[in-house]
Amino acid sequence: MRILFDHGTPRGIARALADHTVITAYAQGWDRLNNGALLQVAEDAAIDVLLTTDQRLRYQQNLAGRKIAIVVLTGTTKWTRVRLCLDRIAVAVNAATPGSYTEVAIPFA
Repeated sequence: MRILFDHGTPRGIARALADHTVITAYAQGWDRLNNGALLQVAEDAAIDVLLTTDQRLRYQQNLAGRKIAIVVLTGTTKWTRVRLCLDRIAVAVNAATPGSYTEVAIPFA
């Protein structure tokens, strides 16, 4: 799978997704795009999954009919907490299907 990390996604998560191709929005020059444009260019580039920390995405965008799967990290993005949830994040990414939306809660403590 081709996975796009949005600008707030901790890069260390890529280690848990070693069987996939991880691309960052920053490396693609997409880090300044708004959510709608980012979703469109990602789909045009045949990205399978968007991994993001933007918890408002589902309320700001019409996700109906999208081909890209979205996995949202909720809670904290502090690496000391995120690294404890790498298995859950990997399970969510591996289970993602075109057009799906999944949230993975990262506890604050």
